[in-house]
Amino acid sequence: MKKTLLLAIIPLVILSCKKESQNIPPVIPPATDSIPVQYGTPFGNVADREDAIIYQVNMRAFSQQANFKGVIARLDSIKALGINVIYLMPVFPVGKVKSVNSPYCVRDYKAVNSEFGTLSDLRALVDGAHGRNMSIILDWVANHTSWDNAWTGSHKDWYLQDQSGNIVSPPGKGWNDVAQLNFNNAAMRLEMIKDMKYWVYKANVDGFRCDYADGPPVDFWKQAIDTLRNISTHKLLIMAEGSRSANYTAGFDYNFGFGFYGQLKNIYSNHGSVATIDNLNTTEYLSASNGQQVVRYITNHDVNGSDGTPLELFGGRDGSMAAFVVAAYMKAIPMIYNGQEVGTPFRITFPFTGAKIDWTLNPGVTAGYKKILAFRKSSAAIRRGQLTYYSDADICAFTKELAGEKVLVVANLRNSTVVFALPPALINTSWTDAMSGSSLSITTQLTLQPYGYIIAKQ
Repeated sequence: MKKTLLLAIIPLVILSCKKESQNIPPVIPPATDSIPVQYGTPFGNVADREDAIIYQVNMRAFSQQANFKGVIARLDSIKALGINVIYLMPVFPVGKVKSVNSPYCVRDYKAVNSEFGTLSDLRALVDGAHGRNMSIILDWVANHTSWDNAWTGSHKDWYLQDQSGNIVSPPGKGWNDVAQLNFNNAAMRLEMIKDMKYWVYKANVDGFRCDYADGPPVDFWKQAIDTLRNISTHKLLIMAEGSRSANYTAGFDYNFGFGFYGQLKNIYSNHGSVATIDNLNTTEYLSASNGQQVVRYITNHDVNGSDGTPLELFGGRDGSMAAFVVAAYMKAIPMIYNGQEVGTPFRITFPFTGAKIDWTLNPGVTAGYKKILAFRKSSAAIRRGQLTYYSDADICAFTKELAGEKVLVVANLRNSTVVFALPPALINTSWTDAMSGSSLSITTQLTLQPYGYIIAKQ
């Protein structure tokens, strides 16, 4: 090991001799050292942060093969849905000590889980996505590792320890299958950042979704993101699975819409007021600037198993589609979890090995998602426009306006017919239905069928 370090610093041999004479501890190589040779050509069409439409892939449930090749086989279908960013759940080897077979229990940050294939397979997936004008981001677990990660033996000081010197699990979380990292250790932080950079070069990925981002300290994320942004050859998208406003100042493109999802559940299951969503358009965006966004969803790998499918939670096909319209258009970046677009009727439960998605289900549901996302892609007002909302207790209503384009969205989030009294700004106005192209004139009120919605433009 000492010989390896000596070879690595031969260009600085004179300086190193001086340091030895002063008995200075060895310097941890910065994250810019030992950069792998770039695989492939950096993708030049990564979406701007406001324009992303994210698709979450859970490899274990996605295909019968449950591997990278199974995803490659469906890249055209993902593209046809309207997606431009694919987010892969963790692709790394899973720990075996104290294991519950969680993908979020990382045994080696610089290896590919053989369950999913090889590095060549991952590269083929990235290449296939890039060839279809889609980006790939990896799920990164920075807060903790598996108990059999090599770091637990070689760098025990990189972990949080109790008074007896034993490595501990994340305090108060009940995640006993993983070991908590110590973010007061500068060397660990540098190695973590270096490993993130590794995948940008080694597999040509386009960013990261950072698991439990509110766990590690904000200054770590700023250090990591500043370093990643300095990779001048790549435009990276970086998502926090977190909600603290400081994530924006740390440099994340996105925070996660925990609050939005929770409010939607309350509206549908407890008859909560729809107008409560409006407050989130302020609170979830505290400290956001330069187009930083919230990622909003009606399902993901966590809540699908624990809470239920969108069909269970949000009023079946019609109700869940109305909920998605609000998520996709109001003030956010939309995320779709694999299988959502075919109305998968069963939960994909942890550890995600017991069910496979049937892609032949509900083509009508898929067509609905395609229309919604296609209009989002075509409308600068939806993606970047000024939001004005007019919601009441039952109806989510708002306009988005930019550069002469104005869009009106009115969604009934109740399983009953609702008459919506229009605000003065919308009375006696004429529109074009964005889904059908037909003319639409509204006077003083709108009658919406259960879970009905209108998307119109001027």
